[in-house]
Amino acid sequence: MRAKGFKWTAVLLASALLLSGCGQTSPNAAGSADISEWPEFPAGERLKSAFADERLPGMIGVAENESLRLYLNEKTAEVAVVTRDGDAVWRSNPEDRETDALASGVNKDMLSAQTRLSFYNAAGQSSSVNSYTDSVAHEQISYEQQPSGVRVNYRFGSEEASIDDLPAKISKERFETKVLAPLDKAGQRALKIGYAEDKETGAYVRIDKAMRGIQLTRALEAFAAAGYTEEDLQADNAEHGLETASGASRQFRLAIEYSLEGDTLLVRVPAADIRFPAEYPIHTLSLLDYFGAGGSKEQGAMLVPDGSGALIAFNNGKTRYPAYQQDVYGADLTIRSEEPESREQKARMPVFGVIREESAMLGIIEQGAAVASINADVAGKLNGYNSVYPSFYVVNKSDITLQSRDMVRTLPKFQKRPTASDFAVRYAFAGPDKASYSGLASIYRDYLGETGGLPETAQSESVPLYLQLIGGITTQKHRLGIPYEAEEALTTFDQARQIVSELQSKQVEDIRLRYSGWFNGGLNHRYPDEISVDRSVGGPKGLKAFAEYAQEAGVTLFPDTALLDVHDKSGFKPSRDASRTLTQEPAVLYPTDPALQKRDSERTPSYVLSPRLMFGAAEGLLDSFERYGASGLSLRDLAEQLNSDMSPEKLLDRTEAQTEAVRTLELFKQGGLALAAEGGNAYAWPYVSDLTDAPMSSSRFKLEDEEIPFYPMVVHGSIGYAGAPYNLSAESDPKRYVLKLIEYGAAPYFTWFYAPNHAVTETDHEELYAAHYEPWLETAAEMYREVNEANAAFAGKRIAEHEKVAEGVYRTVYEGGGYVLVNYNDQPAEIDGVTVAPEDYAIGGDPS
Repeated sequence: MRAKGFKWTAVLLASALLLSGCGQTSPNAAGSADISEWPEFPAGERLKSAFADERLPGMIGVAENESLRLYLNEKTAEVAVVTRDGDAVWRSNPEDRETDALASGVNKDMLSAQTRLSFYNAAGQSSSVNSYTDSVAHEQISYEQQPSGVRVNYRFGSEEASIDDLPAKISKERFETKVLAPLDKAGQRALKIGYAEDKETGAYVRIDKAMRGIQLTRALEAFAAAGYTEEDLQADNAEHGLETASGASRQFRLAIEYSLEGDTLLVRVPAADIRFPAEYPIHTLSLLDYFGAGGSKEQGAMLVPDGSGALIAFNNGKTRYPAYQQDVYGADLTIRSEEPESREQKARMPVFGVIREESAMLGIIEQGAAVASINADVAGKLNGYNSVYPSFYVVNKSDITLQSRDMVRTLPKFQKRPTASDFAVRYAFAGPDKASYSGLASIYRDYLGETGGLPETAQSESVPLYLQLIGGITTQKHRLGIPYEAEEALTTFDQARQIVSELQSKQVEDIRLRYSGWFNGGLNHRYPDEISVDRSVGGPKGLKAFAEYAQEAGVTLFPDTALLDVHDKSGFKPSRDASRTLTQEPAVLYPTDPALQKRDSERTPSYVLSPRLMFGAAEGLLDSFERYGASGLSLRDLAEQLNSDMSPEKLLDRTEAQTEAVRTLELFKQGGLALAAEGGNAYAWPYVSDLTDAPMSSSRFKLEDEEIPFYPMVVHGSIGYAGAPYNLSAESDPKRYVLKLIEYGAAPYFTWFYAPNHAVTETDHEELYAAHYEPWLETAAEMYREVNEANAAFAGKRIAEHEKVAEGVYRTVYEGGGYVLVNYNDQPAEIDGVTVAPEDYAIGGDPS
């Protein structure tokens, strides 16, 4: 169709594109996005082979230490790690991929790739390149020896034609007479596969999913053979109101660095070396998609961080179900909103793993976790391999709709600059003794201990009862027919004292109390850069008196605050202080309609605070908080949400937002406060003593096979934790709730208020209905006593092992050898000579 190196001039249809900045990206982290200004591609060097392994033909040894050896194939850029103790081999790409009968085309090529880039064109359409098809196959790679490893430089793409050189839409007449008519049957067949007739519009539409690999090549050749020109493309696109893609070269560059560090392999993609044309911003970058992939005959499983953790068995036959994909730390609310009806648990840990019969591997995302996704799939779909790997968002995209007279156009809006962080994953390897999810949990915990990722071991002699009390809320009232907002107390400080006293009279000894809705206008309080204690719940004197009482009564008090969700505009200007979305609107979150379980856009939203302001808000809060005498603070959203700010002038990507969140947590910690938090994203762990609403289950995606307590196994003994409050949760069976707490080493948790239930009807807090405390008192006390009796001896200890010993029967083993067996069945279970009654538990070993 065109000679290599020939450029087509773009047709720019709308001046609005230029005026709004749609489709534009600023120079990326590596410097100018203008290819002419890129530095020369590294020539690299000829690597010297330091050693070899007959199991790795074609590979040379490039680095070694006491634990590992690193090998590289200079022709394919694939690497392998060999453990020197267990002699296990971990390959970046499957050894027998050439014989895979299922994979074909680009899916076959991906088995030989180390990375894949998805990118956009100026119209917002997505395409992808991979390191094998678009770099290695063209010998566009070079190598540089490093002290403990090797650096691989990749150059992707060329001046050759692409899918952007084919019309996205072409009239029926022109397609059949101009293009199909001159072609032979093979050429016509190629185009009929790639185009489908839209009978409503009388045009043929390009099927992008079909235009991949060899099919794309055949379509390009067919258009060229038909004499289709650049002018034809411009005419067809203009006829259908489409833009012709920029004539910029689709070339990309990046480097992958492999380094041996102790018994781990560190794999890093430096941000400074990621380069792309401004016309083709990179959306995502995957890393080592098939590292450690299991074949169709192998036994094993993939570990994914879904909620508490989950396993996906190799070759489980679930080929009809979608692949697993979750963003680490949940959705960025400036990019994607979360729907309340979703039962999906968040991925709160930046980890993933592969477990085989005699070995295992744990991937820990060290840099870029805030913009990472974990992906996994089973053999039998695109290829014969089971794989789990990370990918990273580089440039995000949204759409903006422009309307002029009768014409409506949707244009892409790109992130102003790419993610500023490097992307780094540390791979740890385990031998037969730790080839299980318990073994990987212990590896992760040891890693966190060495890097300051967990607080010191918690010293506790009992299991706590977590309790959230709702102080005040804002309700709408009327005076002379005029609506106004008023504060209404659900639990005053004196009433909170009464509830605590009643619990203690029932032998509930260790109460950890989150008191929410106590300042700046109740539960949905104003911007918290300063504190005004609500008079409706007792005012400043009431708070001081309650804090003194709590200390004397042995109750840990955590007054609760929300930093990131701002519900009231007093002292807060959304246009200035809220995070901006990609379309430059203030990021908002609408309340939930309890009947429909959907966001209600007719109601007043809360605003997402820009991460650049959270530290200042925390400083103001701390200055005001000290005078009230409380020794703890509850953070409702700082460990629960992580949001960027896409304001072009003050952009903070999500990795930079994480830096601000950690800085803010450190500020609170330096203030000498014990910190409780909701949710519990991993970056918050070093700073908190207690977590509520921590993950106690997975999302139970259909691809998954087993739910595991990986999260509890990592934090137990360092952080106290509870799941969702029982009285507001979907769990209706108190016995099963208690058994889960005992199995997972968690504590019971309730949310209450003193007022009658009807106090929250027709308010923004109807989800709290049935939270009046009295009907729950005895239930809470009974749960506390039972869980404490079972697990008090294990408080402050690490979980050493967890396993499913029979269907519906689980064993949790703690350091020191003590264990608990939990039987969820309605029949007794006999395990290693121990009988566990139906729906009951048994303690064994040495719990002391």
